[in-house]
Amino acid sequence: MPLAPRFLFAAALAVAMPLSASAADYVQAAGSSLAFAGKYQGEVFTGTFPDFRTTLAFDPADLTGAKLEVTIPIATATTRNDDYDGEMRGASFFDAARFAQATYTATRFRDLGNGRYAADGELALRGVRKPVTLTFTWTPGPRPLLSGRATVRRLDFGVGGGEWADTGTIPDEIAVATRVYLKPAN
Repeated sequence: MPLAPRFLFAAALAVAMPLSASAADYVQAAGSSLAFAGKYQGEVFTGTFPDFRTTLAFDPADLTGAKLEVTIPIATATTRNDDYDGEMRGASFFDAARFAQATYTATRFRDLGNGRYAADGELALRGVRKPVTLTFTWTPGPRPLLSGRATVRRLDFGVGGGEWADTGTIPDEIAVATRVYLKPAN
């Protein structure tokens, strides 16, 4: 076969063969939220981290290249209660003066079926790194949505030590919920 037809045949074959899926790169878009909830003396409290930032590489058909990175400025944490917020940002809880930000990084993803996934990652908070799994749903489209939940054991990170370590006053497990709208990283 002459060179030109071989080249055309190879080019046609390359176009006809499906390319392997690779993760799409996303950044957080407007309207996203990162919230937490717990109880204090039996009463539910909720709060948010309004200035968090997320980047994501994700393709539900091929999870091998998936990666999630979240940066959380601790000083912006708010329950919208001045008394709670001052204590929460202080040395007994988040200690925002010493530990300005927390991060969550996940590079291992699992398909749980029925449109649900798990991101097995590591939370770095107050100088401590511990594994945390985020379970989430993925809604594709022009404005993809990652909607997830995790449980963080606050005492593993030294959050609420001393007199606040009593799990009768504040339970150890804090619920975290996120809704991250995404856009292409271009």
